[in-house]
Amino acid sequence: MVSIGAYPNSIVSSLPERFIILQNCLRFFFSTPSPNFSSKLQQKPRKVSMFTNSIAQDYVATSKDNFHASIPQPRDSFHSGLEDVVTGYIFGKKKATEVAHLIWKNVVRKGDVVVDATCGNGFDTLALLKLIGDRTHRGRVYAMDLQKNALESTSSLLDQSVSPDERDLVELYALCHTKMEEIVPQGVSVRLVAFNLGYLPGGDKRIKTQSETTLLALEAAEKILAPGGLISLVVYVGHSGGREELDAVQSFASRLPANNWTCCNLQMLNRPSAPVLVLLSKR
Repeated sequence: MVSIGAYPNSIVSSLPERFIILQNCLRFFFSTPSPNFSSKLQQKPRKVSMFTNSIAQDYVATSKDNFHASIPQPRDSFHSGLEDVVTGYIFGKKKATEVAHLIWKNVVRKGDVVVDATCGNGFDTLALLKLIGDRTHRGRVYAMDLQKNALESTSSLLDQSVSPDERDLVELYALCHTKMEEIVPQGVSVRLVAFNLGYLPGGDKRIKTQSETTLLALEAAEKILAPGGLISLVVYVGHSGGREELDAVQSFASRLPANNWTCCNLQMLNRPSAPVLVLLSKR
């Protein structure tokens, strides 16, 4: 069973009602961001990491026509795609990360600035990179992780997926996600902050995100996020401390003022170890 709810959480009985609730919760994601959204981005933002890379022209599995298109897909097409992915999630055929990536596509535009607060093995970083990059080089992906092997995995994935001269739009930092305000240039507004909470897949499971630092990172994300932006969290709860971290995230979301934020979550009720998708939309 799946719960699709807003804070305070609610469980909706029928599948059509679930789609209506989710679409209402995400209604702020459907609008097209201003083309001048990241106009304040510095030409050469300061870099504090030994890892500095990027992207910008023709992305893997992205046609040239689609790559340069700045017009979002028709709303009916998005609704159909959303319903397909959510239906797949409800029937156990889609992952929470797939739902998150579909929503990102309708929030982020070419030239935007985004943050991958826990880059891990780099799949979210690459997905974000495909959304922001164009030949103007205005966009940026700021990706961070405490673990050196996570940064190496992300860098390796980018090396395999994009050309060397496409690497200037993504910057990798060996930092805790609580430090994201230090790597985004002052005055630059961020369209999306993505979190993938838990431990590094294939890494040391003893090293994982913690409730205390995640809350500090959420406070930092709240400060740098632009109106119309999104904080997206996939919270893995099947490990020690994971459920407590989800409780902390949900408590943070429930305290955000309803006149400025719309917060919702998507989770399995009879699969207690399944990841939970939490979305915080800023008006």
